Amino acid sequence: MGVGILAVVIGVWGVHHVVSGHDRQTTSATVNNTSSTSSSTSTTNAKRSAIQAKIQAYLDQVGADKTVSVTFKNLTPKAGSTASKNALYNSGSLSASVNGDTLETSASTYKLFIAAYLFSHNYSWTDSATTGFNNMVVNSANDFSESILSEYGASTIDSYLTSQGWNKVFDDDRAAETTSNTLASVLTSLQAGTGAFSNSSLQQWLLSDMSKQVYRDGIPAAAGSGATVQDKVGFLDDVNNDAAIVTLPDGERFILVIMTHGHNQATLDFSRINTIAKQVIKLAYGA
Repeated sequence: MGVGILAVVIGVWGVHHVVSGHDRQTTSATVNNTSSTSSSTSTTNAKRSAIQAKIQAYLDQVGADKTVSVTFKNLTPKAGSTASKNALYNSGSLSASVNGDTLETSASTYKLFIAAYLFSHNYSWTDSATTGFNNMVVNSANDFSESILSEYGASTIDSYLTSQGWNKVFDDDRAAETTSNTLASVLTSLQAGTGAFSNSSLQQWLLSDMSKQVYRDGIPAAAGSGATVQDKVGFLDDVNNDAAIVTLPDGERFILVIMTHGHNQATLDFSRINTIAKQVIKLAYGA
């Protein structure tokens, strides 16, 4: 082998040796970054699990006497908000419930089901119907919803509801019934604009009316003046219910349904709902 050839071979080997050394450094950095990411994810998951356990323990306590049903579900935070930068809430995986599948008197929360039925059946929105719908949601008036039940029939509307995976709500022999989990499912579809609420103009109409509904001593008061709360209440005798989509000032978003009865509570007494909502918000978001 000539001197020139030997020099080239040595030179090539040297270049290869340097490149290999660089590759080893890159691999080491990649391993370190992966390890750091994995550790961060593990810490976030542990924090989330601890928060969820605290919420569930609280709900188990308040629901022990079976006079309260609650469903809580964290949603992905508002885009660009402070909360969106916190990995703890990004996955939307926080959830908890107590007596979530127990049938309770729906009271006027049943009007969310009326809205879902009408939105999915190309209902003709006359001026009179539009006014009636607004009063049904904002003021919880009964005349429009009762006219819809009379026109289409409880069994027809129930058939549609069960096709969506929701429970039968209406029966001529009793007050409307539903569960907190079912109401949470309706709100999940509503906020996402899916299923019955896939028409964006109808979806936004209902959400706007819910943000203006007049009975705000329950979840809206608990969330505070800086929050946006789109909710539908129900009240009948000793039953007081509230089903809400909430956005907190820092951008945290969640669904919260609280159904209560008993305890000698009066109609329109949302104090238990307010207390429960405040504690759930505090445990979930530290607010």
